[in-house]
Formats: sequence, structure tokens, C-alpha cells
Amino acid sequence: MGLNRIVMRLARNPGTEFAGGDDHRGYALTAPLTHDGKLDEDAYAKVKAQCSVRRFSPDEDPVDGKLMHRRERWYFDYDQEETTDDEPIYRLGEHRFAVGEYVTVTDEEGRPLTYKVVEVAPAA
Repeated sequence: MGLNRIVMRLARNPGTEFAGGDDHRGYALTAPLTHDGKLDEDAYAKVKAQCSVRRFSPDEDPVDGKLMHRRERWYFDYDQEETTDDEPIYRLGEHRFAVGEYVTVTDEEGRPLTYKVVEVAPAA
């Protein structure tokens, strides 16, 4: 199974400064998916060096990192020597990455924010 490019943009998050969402904030992932759109843990083990994440927002430079899996936990890691920058993703292994689905990412401030999957395509 090949790698996929997955783009998620900040969805509406009532009670935060992003109550209306923000199409200019989000994540672009490169990861293997199963036929039903879930992260493919078996394929990940073979291609994990190619599994990446890019966090983007209008008020900071893009930040590149890795999609990581340890035990049953998936997270984004931006500096392998620093654990405080890790962004855990709630039940990421159970999410289906299909356009219109939602994913919750806990940001570096510890806030769970919801993102909407807006693109899933084979990685170039």
C-alpha cells in the first residue's frame, strides 16, 4: 500500500478563539492508509521514515515533523530529542481519513482542537 497525502484544516471550535474555524491553520500528513481510510499500522512499520507532518498557520512559519507511533499512541513529533513538543492525537488509529471526517489534535498548549479532513490523495 502506498503513501497518502492528508490535509486537515482547523474546524469550528466553539469556546476558543477559533470558534468559526480557520482554513489557513492545519496539518498536512504523509501516511499509509488501509482500504477503509484508517492509518495502516503494518505498512507504517515499513515506511515510517517517510511518514511526515507539516503544521501550518498564517502567523508562524510551517513546522515539519514526523508521524510517530509508540505502543497504541499516535502523535506528531517535531523534535525527537524533546518530548514537550509532541502533539498527541486522540484515538488517531481509530479515525477514518476521508474528506469531511474530523480529527482532534491536542496542540502544544494542551488544548484539544478539531480539524476537518479536506483532502486525501496519493502522495507524489
